[in-house]
Amino acid sequence: MTTNTLVDTSESVSASVEMRVCTDPDSGREFVRMIVVGSPKGVVKIIHSLHVKRFAEVNEWSPPISTKKPGEVMRILIKKVFID
Repeated sequence: MTTNTLVDTSESVSASVEMRVCTDPDSGREFVRMIVVGSPKGVVKIIHSLHVKRFAEVNEWSPPISTKKPGEVMRILIKKVFID
């Protein structure tokens, strides 16, 4: 599992990005889940930044899911990749 913290210093918003890989060896594909956790504003900022970089469409992400921490949400993206 890889965890990175992305910080936008221009507006002091931050979000944590967690990536997990689920493998289905019989099909030759992997499902990779990316989880962004932070303030609603920070999460949207990261999702839009990834969209500009052509990583994922904004509507591919889950709706915001509240966490136990007040003012914090998470959104999840699942990408399917084929492995050799």
